[in-house]
Amino acid sequence: GVSKVAVTGATGRTGSLVVEELLSRQVPVVALVRSMDKAKETFAKEGSNSLLTIRECDLTSESAINEAVQGCDAAIWCATGFSDAQTSLLERVKRLLGIALNAKQSIDSVGVPLLANAMLSQVVGTASDYPKVVMLSSAGVTRPSWSDEKKENLAGCADIPIVRLNPFGILDIKAESEEKLRETGVNYCIVRPTGLNDKWPAGARPVFSQGDVAVGRINRKDVARVL
Repeated sequence: GVSKVAVTGATGRTGSLVVEELLSRQVPVVALVRSMDKAKETFAKEGSNSLLTIRECDLTSESAINEAVQGCDAAIWCATGFSDAQTSLLERVKRLLGIALNAKQSIDSVGVPLLANAMLSQVVGTASDYPKVVMLSSAGVTRPSWSDEKKENLAGCADIPIVRLNPFGILDIKAESEEKLRETGVNYCIVRPTGLNDKWPAGARPVFSQGDVAVGRINRKDVARVL
C-alpha cells in the first residue's frame, strides 16, 4: 500500500479536496504549497491533524522538490499554471497570457518532470505496483492536434469550445507536460477529467474511458476520490 502521499497545488480547489480525501482514508499527506498563510486558511479545520504536514515548496526548483518529497512513496500533481483560485477575470487573463508567452516555463512543463524524477529516487517500504506519480490533466489535451478526418468523425468530442478555441494554448501545454512525465520513466497515471463543475451533482459513479474522447461534466469531489 501507500504510506505517505505528497500533493502539489494542495490549496487549490481540487488539490485541497484531494488532501481531505486522503486524510479521510487515514493516509499521511505532505501538502506542497506556495503560501503558508493560504495553507493555514485552507486547512484550518484540520487543526493539528498529525497525518497532515504542510511544506512551502517552489515547484520549479529541483532541490526544493527533492527535499519536500522525502519519505513519500507517491505524489499527486494538482498544481497548475491555470489558476483555479477565486481571483478576478483580469488577473486570470493576465496569468494565462504570461503562460502563453512563456509556455516552456509554465508550472506544469517545469514542475511535472522535476516531481517525477524526485519520486524515482524515493525508496519507501516495499516495491509497489501503484503509480508513484498521478497527474491531474484535462480531457481534450490531444484533440487540437487531431487530423481533420478524426475531428469530423468524432465531432462530439472535437467540436466543443475549449478544443475549438484552445485559449492561450492551454491544452497544448498540458499535453506537453504529460509527455514529459512519460519520458521520465516513473511509474505514472494520468487522469483527464472532463469539465470541472462544483455545481454538478457529487457522488455520481464516474465513467472511465481510455484515450481522449470523454465529454461532459464532473464535480471536483468525485475527481478527488478518483485521484
